[in-house]
Amino acid sequence: MRLHILGICGTFMGGVAALARELGLTVEGSDANVYPPMSTQLEGLGIRLMDGYAAEHLKPAPDLVVVGNAMTRGNPSVEYMLDAQLRYISGPQWLGETVLAGREVLAVAGTHGKTTTSSLLAHLLESAGMAPGFLIGGVPGNFSVSARLGKNRGQNRGQSQFSARSDSHRGIRKTDSDPGFDPDPGFSPFVIEADEYDTAFFDKRSKFVHYRPRIAILNNLEYDHADIFPDVAAIQRQFHHLVRTVPGNGRLIVNAHDERLAEVLAMGCWTPVESFGIGRGDWQAELIEADGSAFKVSRGGELVGEVQWSLLGHHSVMNALAALAAATAAGADPRALLPAFTDFASVKRRMEVVGEVHGVRVYDDFAHHPTAIATTLAGLRASVGEARILVALEPRSNSMRLGAHADALAPSLADADTVVFLHRPELPWDAHRVTDALAGRGRTEPSVDALLAALRSEAKSGDHVVFMSNGGFEGAPRRFVELLGI
Repeated sequence: MRLHILGICGTFMGGVAALARELGLTVEGSDANVYPPMSTQLEGLGIRLMDGYAAEHLKPAPDLVVVGNAMTRGNPSVEYMLDAQLRYISGPQWLGETVLAGREVLAVAGTHGKTTTSSLLAHLLESAGMAPGFLIGGVPGNFSVSARLGKNRGQNRGQSQFSARSDSHRGIRKTDSDPGFDPDPGFSPFVIEADEYDTAFFDKRSKFVHYRPRIAILNNLEYDHADIFPDVAAIQRQFHHLVRTVPGNGRLIVNAHDERLAEVLAMGCWTPVESFGIGRGDWQAELIEADGSAFKVSRGGELVGEVQWSLLGHHSVMNALAALAAATAAGADPRALLPAFTDFASVKRRMEVVGEVHGVRVYDDFAHHPTAIATTLAGLRASVGEARILVALEPRSNSMRLGAHADALAPSLADADTVVFLHRPELPWDAHRVTDALAGRGRTEPSVDALLAALRSEAKSGDHVVFMSNGGFEGAPRRFVELLGI
């Protein structure tokens, strides 16, 4: 079978392409932006890439067109696909039907923390010898790829890249209390980052309704994606659609602090729930270090053990609890998993240190929401004490560009000593709404070049400079490191 993937260089669709290729299918694809690193990764898998969306890319007709959610009516490939009555399907539906069907699916949903929690969950299952498959919307530090099948029942065991492991290997357990989670050594679990964004131009349901998980993490729920959701209630309805798909012998792992998630469960819940929180819930963390780098874990009031790791912030502790609870629900021994936290390598662009020059440390962070900004900076502040924190902020997400979070941005930057806000001329709202509220700590710049120059004049030894954007930021973090060295 030959698949043609529209929007193949997106993180999710690139993962779909990698999984399809691993299944032995012939895969090709089109995108408006065919460039490294995704283009290099895909070409290395033997996947043919085409630049742009010309109708000719679909000639001769592929057996199936897999459509990314960035595709819209009016796109030349989409219009030709419809006029020629080619077979087509969305990426999430293809994934659900072709890869996830019959698998022990662990879905990680939430406004924040999906990528980190998914990566951590896959790492914990790997450390337990369960060789999970996964599709993660980022580059997980403990794996060389963002997507893999794991041990798939469609593969001959001799052909699988993973050998069968015994149930006793490295902490896998079976208990009478978890009868629904009996790991099959020839049929590994699959971890999927479960996005609430819509599926495709022809399917406006959230992506995660296609995944049919047996174990689902509901990490948090806030208003986001202002381009498709009118209010938080609309997002809650989509989350409840996900809840409806989790079976009675499955498990919901739910943030005990989140009132909006409690409201979702109040709409109806047919699955056992385990909650997690800092000092609250079935799974609880007690901080040993204020920055979240060390904490105790208990379950049902019984001490499980201690975690020491490199991540910072209360949000990271919450992600850790969620992943540990989900891995336990999948059959792993939580005590045996705790050492794996120490060698967890976070996802790229999650407070990734890109360099340190003349005593100035530079970070690249994937920030898309005021809550994520606030918790990330709070964790850094707890770690660096009185050292200065300088923030460069690009309003890149649709919600940011539309101004949906404008009023919450200044409070989210409370731990920053200086903020330089990228205010491109095309931004449809006045960024001075943010910088004026920072009481002299903020300024705007109209271009990345001007922003870098402003930061260069400000930065001094001992400072921590954080670039925050969920886009490319024109390579600003690494450009700034180079600029510091001049």
